Amino acid sequence: MKVVYKAIWDLPVEELFASGHRACAGCGPAIAMRWITKTAGPNTVVVNATGCMEVTTTQYPETAWMVPYLHVAFENAAAAASGVDSAIRVTSKKGLWRSGKTNVIVIAGDGGTYDIGLQSLSGMLERGHHVLYILYDNEAYMNTGIQRSGGTPRYAWTTTTPVGRAIRGKIQAKKDIMGIVMAHRVPYAATASISNIIDMSNKIKTALEYTEEGPTFLHIMAPCPPGWRFPEERTVEAARLAVETGYFPLYEYDHGKIRLNPPTSNMVADPKRRKPLREFLKFQGRFAHLTDAEIGELEKEVVANLEYLAKLASL
Repeated sequence: MKVVYKAIWDLPVEELFASGHRACAGCGPAIAMRWITKTAGPNTVVVNATGCMEVTTTQYPETAWMVPYLHVAFENAAAAASGVDSAIRVTSKKGLWRSGKTNVIVIAGDGGTYDIGLQSLSGMLERGHHVLYILYDNEAYMNTGIQRSGGTPRYAWTTTTPVGRAIRGKIQAKKDIMGIVMAHRVPYAATASISNIIDMSNKIKTALEYTEEGPTFLHIMAPCPPGWRFPEERTVEAARLAVETGYFPLYEYDHGKIRLNPPTSNMVADPKRRKPLREFLKFQGRFAHLTDAEIGELEKEVVANLEYLAKLASL
């Protein structure tokens, strides 16, 4: 990662995501949008798939976006952004585009990325468009009623994975979206969290710089208070514990090489620095039903994933 920002006062001051939108109090994705737009700057086109960040920010005749913005369907955000990128490049060659290098950014949730939009995402990555695709992950279809998605973790309660005697929440494990993206051999992909703003902003900046070479991808952890069922003032804490327990590791894929970032790199070097997963799970209502044995299973999955990433980073 090319370090651009070292402290909070280095970050951009200009606000390009307006307050007064209709997102829930404590909305994790809204926090992400503020820093994405601040870091990208005004010379940016946002292509936004249907989801929480579309329905809460664009109610006619108002908008929270202070950059050019295109709302598209769940399934075709990456395809639409491919068209925007192609149009900019063709008009630039003809001397008709006078805005210079313009960032093209896809904003999509886990439903529009892991599931409905996966095909168009894969196509965009394969074709090599100069687009940054940002997944804000709140781990379910929150805007339509908290239904499970491919990004929902094992054992989580959602309205379509109820908890009872026979079924203990979602049966399947969370899909490895970073692994899928890396398999396309893109120039750059990374994970980030709204709890680690400087790390996230540097990764946004790096990803935008690398779009000159081809498509880039960011996977941002963005907790949802009503969907995860925790008090709205604990959003950043939830995101921070996701990182500090190893549930959501921070790392980069940079031209074929995996690089672990702090605090993930620190806990891999010294496992005692990793907090118990229970600290991340205990205040979330979606995991309130878990037994000690089930928590133990999830803990083993976290450790196995960290060991897997550590091996990849050593290659």
